[in-house]
Amino acid sequence: MKMKKLGSSDIEVSTLCLGSMTWGTQNTAEEGHAQIDRALAAGINFIDTAEMYPVNPISAETVGRTEEIIGQWFARDQRRADVVLATKHSGEGMAHVRDGAPISSKTIPQTIEQSLKRLKTDYIDLYQFHWPNRGSYMFRKNWSFDPSSQNRAETIAHMEDALGALQDEVKRGTIRSFGLSNESAWGLTQWAAVAERTGGPRPISVQNEYSLMCRLADTDVSETCVNEEIDMLAFSPLAAGFLTGKYQNGEIPAGSRMSLNQDLGGRKTDRAFEAVAAYLNVARNHGLDPVHMALAWCETRPFMGSVIFGATTMDQLETALGAISVTLTPAVLEELDAVHKAHPMPY
Repeated sequence: MKMKKLGSSDIEVSTLCLGSMTWGTQNTAEEGHAQIDRALAAGINFIDTAEMYPVNPISAETVGRTEEIIGQWFARDQRRADVVLATKHSGEGMAHVRDGAPISSKTIPQTIEQSLKRLKTDYIDLYQFHWPNRGSYMFRKNWSFDPSSQNRAETIAHMEDALGALQDEVKRGTIRSFGLSNESAWGLTQWAAVAERTGGPRPISVQNEYSLMCRLADTDVSETCVNEEIDMLAFSPLAAGFLTGKYQNGEIPAGSRMSLNQDLGGRKTDRAFEAVAAYLNVARNHGLDPVHMALAWCETRPFMGSVIFGATTMDQLETALGAISVTLTPAVLEELDAVHKAHPMPY
């Protein structure tokens, strides 16, 4: 397992990260615990979760359940020191928590305390804001994104307010570092600049959707990541399962994400299936498992910190772990670039 320091911090993480968003709906607590055991045995030390998990569906009744499942594992095995733990504070509009209140110095302390209680731990290694208060172009909103209603002064004031509260938590020892999610290049730059000006914790990571089929980060965000020492944590590196090939030819496996979310959050388009066919052809031509190829490709990106993958079965987990030993050749990388040029932004 390859390891690296995350962003400008001294926190060392595996370049594959175990996602947990199905634990509590599609997966039982026992299945979640078994996944943690297997991932750690394979050399993964990084687990990502969020206060709003699990998903598929998200509901008021299940908010926090995934953190509770991880907390049960910590209580059972007493191996907290073996895990780099990341969780997230939901942004404005999440009606099931705090009545949808925006992130602020008022919400941060109570939200951290609630996560710590569920996780049965004294500290969180990486505390992330799940999405910006001002909104985001992620989740297919890029097609109609319009920032003209944003108020720059209010945004900067919010950043100063939030970083002050986060710095208090760093001093208390409840969090070790700060990260962002679903952020833009401008947002990352402003968070870094405000942190330097105020002395608040500097962001060390940004968790955005990134895969062979979703490469919005390749230009501005990647440049920001490299120059600001903010590492990318890629979520949905298998494009919500598309890149496994399991949805080709009209297939919708029982219990799969598409069986629960018919359009995969706006990802299901004719162009998506065409792109998948082209990527599967590259894997086939080079004798690669498409899952291994997709995960290993993400790891090659110069701005990547860790690649977050999830599994609903142990077989899926074992397949993903096979990417640990895969190195893509220059010929494969060249063909993947060619497919991207032929099938850009398929959803």
